[in-house]
Amino acid sequence: MTRILRVDMKRGLCSFNDNQEYAGLGGRALTSTIVAKEVNPASAPLGPGNRLVFAPGLLGGTNCVNSGRISVGCKSPMTLGIKEANSGGQAGGYLARLGLDALVIEDQAPTGQWLMLELKSGQARLLPAPEAGLNNYDTVARLEKIYPGCAFITIGRAGEYRLTAASIAFTGRDGRPSRQAARGGVGAVMGSKGLKAIIIDPGETQGPPLTDPETFRASAHRFTEILRAHPVCGHSLATYGSAGLLGLLNESGALPTRNFSSGRFEKFESVSGEELNRLTITRGGQGRVARGCMSGCIMNCSGLFPDRNGQVVGKWPDFETLWAFGPNTGINDLDAIARYDRLCDDVGVDTIDVGGAIALLMEAGILKFGQAKQALQLVKDINRGTPLSRIIGSGAALTGRIYGLNRVAVVKGQALPAFDPRSVKGQGVTFATNPQGADHTAGLSYTGNLLSLGSEVDPLSREGQVELSRRTQISAATVDSLGLCLFVSFAIFETPDALKAIVEMLNARHGTTLTEANLNSLGRKVLETELDFNRRAGLTEASDRLPDFFIEEKVGPHQSTFDIKNSKLDSVLKW
Repeated sequence: MTRILRVDMKRGLCSFNDNQEYAGLGGRALTSTIVAKEVNPASAPLGPGNRLVFAPGLLGGTNCVNSGRISVGCKSPMTLGIKEANSGGQAGGYLARLGLDALVIEDQAPTGQWLMLELKSGQARLLPAPEAGLNNYDTVARLEKIYPGCAFITIGRAGEYRLTAASIAFTGRDGRPSRQAARGGVGAVMGSKGLKAIIIDPGETQGPPLTDPETFRASAHRFTEILRAHPVCGHSLATYGSAGLLGLLNESGALPTRNFSSGRFEKFESVSGEELNRLTITRGGQGRVARGCMSGCIMNCSGLFPDRNGQVVGKWPDFETLWAFGPNTGINDLDAIARYDRLCDDVGVDTIDVGGAIALLMEAGILKFGQAKQALQLVKDINRGTPLSRIIGSGAALTGRIYGLNRVAVVKGQALPAFDPRSVKGQGVTFATNPQGADHTAGLSYTGNLLSLGSEVDPLSREGQVELSRRTQISAATVDSLGLCLFVSFAIFETPDALKAIVEMLNARHGTTLTEANLNSLGRKVLETELDFNRRAGLTEASDRLPDFFIEEKVGPHQSTFDIKNSKLDSVLKW
């Protein structure tokens, strides 16, 4: 049985109910299924008919390490298809500890009203939100005084403005609203509901019941040791964060530079994971290496970045953020990138899409590549809602259309992450075909293209890319549904016992008799559900394509193009 809290924003009502139809689903599987079932695909994303769904994963709230992720689902105002955005922080674990499988926000508050949802064990109520008009850090600072020890889910001014690159902020273990469900405009949907904040008080709850506690503990311990022993999960991520990938991509000629005009950045060392680590250690003060974003994290990829005086600017910028405001804009200043990350977290926008928009402004001649100060001012201006800042706050696709540009790296209206699909073609197949649009969490195809984890596929060849993309997309959908951090995939692809331990934990938690094949089927079902919604929303196979310039323009150093045939792309999600 699935426990759901439904919140009717129009009538101000909250109701708990048990649902058999959604039984056995969690995380992305649950958000996508609810959206596909309850949202008219033709409805306006920012209208009353859309749903905003929050769901912890099937392992959420347990002592399985790295299992506290949360999925956010809706019809996207950016892609106009289905969306799942994923975040760390405390909210996922707290919701699961309260016995909630999903939180569904319905309809819209009366015009001009901003509300917040207060959630405790067995209790939920809507209250006026005096924090409307503030960004995420100030909002959380005020709420903490009233609700100490709680997790907070908030939107900043970008969400209030309903900008299509607006994100939803989640507080982490340190209380900062620096964990973001960032992609696809989920923050705009939350803003359209008139919902400013959600307060989650876990109280004295200890976690969900376990059918077989002894087996669960043994399997969870085994899974923990597998992650600790893995060179990426147990060492590299804690040392360099996700930024450790930067050097590998640069060497592979797959690091998009100056709006995808090159595959290598000549100053990549200055924005690398190694430099991030070095500055954090040498500056000292409040800076910290190896921090987790949620309770139970042992991979610790999120440090705290200090300024030159040792004061914390914000979390370590992740790889995608380092790239979006670094190589893709020609900026090689880690301090500027850290400030950019903090500004985006505060106002509540996606660093990838806004970074892509800024790179397009540079291509259009509004700024010059490498101008960090001017670019930072544009992000600051989102708080005031200036015309140009509203454009970049709505993402790369809109910015490219307004300025009449050709090299606009988007799929389904969403900006590509930090992999040039001409040089890492498996990732390009995933960006093109995943129902979510170009998304860095849709499938880690680079694990086979560049890391030889699970398979080894030449990144420049056409051979094997469809199979690689299919496998990693199914895996990502499964991991998102379990509530696990996607980075556990590095160990899963390489250590068969990792998946076996996960299956054992699921059975010991829920009293099921699942097999590894069942998990594979779950991932496929998620993708089928999402693809069906998109087709009913009018997104045909023609939307599952990369922009023409990837096919027509060669990129150095390999002078490669994206040459996977459309017929091959159309076969990826057909089993």
